[in-house]
Amino acid sequence: MSTALVSPALMADVRATHPEVFGTAWKTVKKWAPWVIALVYLVWSLWYFDIARLLNASERVWDLLRNFVVWRDMESWQYGNIYTGIAQTLAMAFLGTLLGSIGALFVGFLAARNVMPFLVVRQVIRRVLDVLRGVDQLVWGLVFVRSVGLGPLAGVLAIFVSDLGTLSKLYSEAIENIDRKQVEGVRATGAGPLAVIRYGYIPQVLPVFISQSLYFLESNTRSATILGIVGAGGIGMIIIERFRASLYDQVAFVVLNVLVLIFLIDWLSKRVRLWAIGKNTD
Repeated sequence: MSTALVSPALMADVRATHPEVFGTAWKTVKKWAPWVIALVYLVWSLWYFDIARLLNASERVWDLLRNFVVWRDMESWQYGNIYTGIAQTLAMAFLGTLLGSIGALFVGFLAARNVMPFLVVRQVIRRVLDVLRGVDQLVWGLVFVRSVGLGPLAGVLAIFVSDLGTLSKLYSEAIENIDRKQVEGVRATGAGPLAVIRYGYIPQVLPVFISQSLYFLESNTRSATILGIVGAGGIGMIIIERFRASLYDQVAFVVLNVLVLIFLIDWLSKRVRLWAIGKNTD
């Protein structure tokens, strides 16, 4: 059995005519450079943020976790204040989400391309929504705490403004993606603009609106807890007070109650969503 040897001249000719087949130094650099850069950045980040401090703080971490799970003097925990704060947080999330959903129901149609024909009006509305959505809900909470004072009203307003910006965008996108045949059918009967919206648009987008609003209710229940930490009322104020007093067992109890509340909201939201789209909830 013979093996044919390729001459150096032929190899050089093949390399010249088909350079993409053979590896080059530049290709090797392009292949490995991103990985090397990522590794260097990771090592630098670990050094810059002094991750080694976690090893020194391990004893304190274990003490903190132990205080979370070992509950003492439970008879003196002021359960009335805790559950009043939880109810206040739920009310903040519900009212803020409801107002945001109602506002988005109108603004969403004004921001939809197939409903609002005037480009200038539509663009102005969308830019305003960008501002409302671009500012974090926690920042809105700080703004309204300064404006209306401490308490749940600031939290409700922060949730309302933030949800108005986000839900209006989601609603407008759902409106733009509807089936035009149903709208044209309603319009062909001689119905006016409001009747076209009522019978042509809303039946198609209402299940989507309900689903999105229910999701935001669940999300806003968690957000309302954080808003309370900055002074916007609710259970967040109780959490931060217990933290400052080093009552970590009570903090854990409150957090568990909030988790149970969110679980119940999620379960109820699922039932409502199934009802909205006409499916059996059994």
